[in-house]
Amino acid sequence: MFRSLRWRIALPFIFLIVIALVSMGIYLANFAQRTYMDTLEINNFNEAQLIIESLSLSILTDYDFTNLDQKAKNWSDTLNKRVTIIAADGTVLGESHEDRNLMDNHSDRPEIQDALVYGKGSSIRFSHTLKKRMLYVAVPFYDESIVLGYVRLALPLDMIAENVNHIRGTLITVIIIAITLTILIAIWMSRRIIKPLHELTIFAGDVSKQISDSGHQYQNESEIDSLTNSINKMTLQLQTKINELDIQRGRMAAVLGEMTDGVVIFDSEGQIQLMNPAAERIFKVKQKAVVGQMLIHIIRNHKLEELWQKSKTSGETQFASIELSNPNLYLQAVVTPLGQALPGSTLLLLQDVTQIRQLETIRKDFISNISHELRTPLASLKALTETLQESALDDPPAAHRFLERMETEVDSLSLMVSELLELTRIESGRVPLNLSNIQPCILLEKAVDRLRLQAERSNLQIEIDCSPDLEPIYVDEKRLEQVLVNLLHNAIKFTPPGGMIIVSVKLLEDQIQFSVKDTGVGIPIEDIPRIFERFYKADRSRSSTGTGLGLAIARHLIEAHGGNIWVESIEGKGSTFFFSLPLYTPININNMSNDQQGE
Repeated sequence: MFRSLRWRIALPFIFLIVIALVSMGIYLANFAQRTYMDTLEINNFNEAQLIIESLSLSILTDYDFTNLDQKAKNWSDTLNKRVTIIAADGTVLGESHEDRNLMDNHSDRPEIQDALVYGKGSSIRFSHTLKKRMLYVAVPFYDESIVLGYVRLALPLDMIAENVNHIRGTLITVIIIAITLTILIAIWMSRRIIKPLHELTIFAGDVSKQISDSGHQYQNESEIDSLTNSINKMTLQLQTKINELDIQRGRMAAVLGEMTDGVVIFDSEGQIQLMNPAAERIFKVKQKAVVGQMLIHIIRNHKLEELWQKSKTSGETQFASIELSNPNLYLQAVVTPLGQALPGSTLLLLQDVTQIRQLETIRKDFISNISHELRTPLASLKALTETLQESALDDPPAAHRFLERMETEVDSLSLMVSELLELTRIESGRVPLNLSNIQPCILLEKAVDRLRLQAERSNLQIEIDCSPDLEPIYVDEKRLEQVLVNLLHNAIKFTPPGGMIIVSVKLLEDQIQFSVKDTGVGIPIEDIPRIFERFYKADRSRSSTGTGLGLAIARHLIEAHGGNIWVESIEGKGSTFFFSLPLYTPININNMSNDQQGE
């Protein structure tokens, strides 16, 4: 019981009050006793003085002591005290209670001696005559300055003790009542003080039990112990929960940080609450700068705003495709209300489908291009066939011309199919590279020699810029020559008569770079990103010959060697095609060789 905080508060308070009241009671009892004794002495002195004043001075001066015993008895009856009249030499002259003739000389009594010296005297001592402790008071009477005798009054202390005990009893009763009230008030106050703490202890215990079912409280624990234990358990459990939440938050942050899809969470008012790095990259903002701002002010896309409003109104997930002009992106937007997980909040998921859209465009262009490339020779073949069927068979020279035209168109279709098959095999890695060392200048000369005659017929000049000091490179000679031939063929085809083509090679640190530069018509800037796609041709070349697969084949062959190919062009001033190869070619040809062995 006394482990309870209520008693820890109440008991010291009660103890201090009891000590104070008892000490005060003892002090008051002693003070009352002293005061009572002092008052009694003063009264006795005054009464003794009255007796002296009532004594007949003639009796004292004439030494007529015959009636003093009777007078002492009369005064004793009046004052209810023992009265003794003593001569200056100590002889008892009058006595109210005993036979004075049997009494000793009283000159050695303390009160007589004090009265002689100080003018009055008192003492407390045991009376052998009355067999009691008595209070004695003596006052001298004089004849002028001569002491004639003493009037002594005596009072039994049992009477005084009875009065003092009555006072003490009253004080004890008052102290007991005060202590009782103090205990009741202390208990009441401690309960008032402890009540909030008790409620907090219960609450902490309940929370601790809710967090962990293993928590319990010992019956002999105090409120402080219970609260401390509950708080300690709650702290440990909360720390565990916080650690778990930190881990989950770290995982969530890692997932959001590594996601390629943009994630934005905003509240019911449209204020941004969270934005992952992918969304930051999409909208070119920082999360710290936009948190708390309105969605429409940051994203500035009314289609997204309408999508959010529609999702907010219907409470259902909404989908839409949107296009951003800066940067040029195609996005698939998904707006989902978060419901009970985050009431009033909405999740915006942005999937970047730019590459998919570009691939779709390339696919459509590929279908369009191959359809265009096939339609022309097929239409020509159909026309020639119909002409032969109708009348040309009867005209052998005309039939011969038609058959030659048909052969040309068939050869064009065969070349296209062959190049397309070749490109497909290169892309799938099924074409092996027969690597060997060759000097770069020799490689350039072979490619130029194959097309020099064609260049001369087009009135074009070809120059080779190559240092004979260059070290041999480890490449597939035939495949690399095919790349150079394709680039030279394009340069000849798109360079007007009188132009120049320069084929060069140079060393760049750990790479070797080839280039084919012409002074032709150039390439429109919007066509440059797609120039290496299969079947892709600029509009001005639609009427020219060719399959549109040469640059695509060149790109895949260079990439198979571990290199890069690109073009720099200014429309109307010419183009320069570059490709670079590492000196120590880190290419993967194992798959190609294995595929060939499988064939």
